[in-house]
Amino acid sequence: MLVEAAWSYRFPARISREQLLRQEGLTKPIRDTAWKAQERLCRRYRKLARAGKSPTLITTAIARELAGFAWAIAKQVQVAGA
Repeated sequence: MLVEAAWSYRFPARISREQLLRQEGLTKPIRDTAWKAQERLCRRYRKLARAGKSPTLITTAIARELAGFAWAIAKQVQVAGA
């Protein structure tokens, strides 16, 4: 699932209207972390592509970083729920 999600980072970072509506119930720190992930992973994808890396290698690297952001958000949710 992470690899499939990582393919979307080929495109510029943006928040669609639908995503904005889904984020309404989230706390600001979680939204900020999600946006930080969006920007960083899009930037990283472009940087690795410019370096000539293969798309599958780039996507795997992005998926690995995405797992880190998912972990960070899960930790924030744990702290907020505790």
